[in-house]
Amino acid sequence: MNEFELKYGCNPNQKPARIFMNDGSDLPLKILNGRPGYINFLDALNSWQLVKELKTILGMPAATSFKHVSPTSAAVGLPLSDKLKKACFVDDVKDLDASPLACAYARARGTDRMSSFGDWIALSDVCDATTAKLIKREVSDGIIAPGFTDEALELLKGKKGGAYPIVQIDPEYVPEVQERKQVFGITFEQGRNNFVIDEALLKNVVTENKEIPESAVRDLIIALITLKYTQSNSVCYAVDGQAIGVGAGQQSRIHCTRLAGSKADTWFLRQSDKVLNLPFKKKMGRPDRDNVIDSYINQNEEDVLADGNWQKYFTERPEPFTKEEQRAYLDTITGVSLGSDAFFPFGDNVERAHASGVSYIAEPGGSVRDDLVIETCDRYGIAMAFTGMRLFHH
Repeated sequence: MNEFELKYGCNPNQKPARIFMNDGSDLPLKILNGRPGYINFLDALNSWQLVKELKTILGMPAATSFKHVSPTSAAVGLPLSDKLKKACFVDDVKDLDASPLACAYARARGTDRMSSFGDWIALSDVCDATTAKLIKREVSDGIIAPGFTDEALELLKGKKGGAYPIVQIDPEYVPEVQERKQVFGITFEQGRNNFVIDEALLKNVVTENKEIPESAVRDLIIALITLKYTQSNSVCYAVDGQAIGVGAGQQSRIHCTRLAGSKADTWFLRQSDKVLNLPFKKKMGRPDRDNVIDSYINQNEEDVLADGNWQKYFTERPEPFTKEEQRAYLDTITGVSLGSDAFFPFGDNVERAHASGVSYIAEPGGSVRDDLVIETCDRYGIAMAFTGMRLFHH
């Protein structure tokens, strides 16, 4: 099969639509179930590159959750703490720790559950039954992986009334060096971004604090590889083997840092005892719990503690999680890593990063105000490496 006809393009009016190999060769993928759409394939092919690169560089199974051609999170297969399992809604999975791939997916999906609703999933390794069981109970638009066990495939085929899109990718496929796309009838061509992101990229530490431990090196690599496949401008916070806050597609760098930082803060606050012990009614669905937790933490849209509201969600009215309590909790957080796809033009980005517990930063450098950015890092004891490489993705 060297082409696949799609129902439509980005929108229903954009017909006809297809994916195909321009040189007439076979597509490096198989559609095992369902009928993926145009945006599904954009998510699938971008997300596959991300997890493949994480696995290649870090040597661990990796997973990512994509929405609208950017990752909500990406993670490698490290075990989850009991609190993190509860925050990610996987504390009931008894065999989770036996599957590093399932741990990676649990982290990736559990990071920003609001954004991951209806996501596209990519796995670096053959999907096993444990991972498939986690996916089966989430609202998802499809999955790409290099393979599926028989049990996993049967579990996933049961989603969406049997129409869940399942794509198998050839892990040995290597695309052409030059890539092309059309905009307004004009063809663009460029060399593929095959730049390698590894430990060597973090050697130029420009701050007074030169210490970046192995765990932070791993997290900075995760952040930078995540950014390589995130719509720019973009900033990514990472800790403990996973991206915990991604700010994508913002015109201002500080807006990226704020957006990603607010997501990282919500991720940390979800693991606080006050949130973990919310007295939810037993029959509440997972998406409803996600919405209520987000509103409880961020105090937005609906006041879930108001009379007439809290009774819909809780067996008893919880105490408010005040901004002062949240700030006190977040002030205990340190050791977070942050990557930026281009240089920080001002020190305000570092100020905002510090407020979310950032201790390590990797960014290209090259701003006329690099000295001020370094000075701000030094004020907080942050170690920052200049990578010398921009990671724009459009």
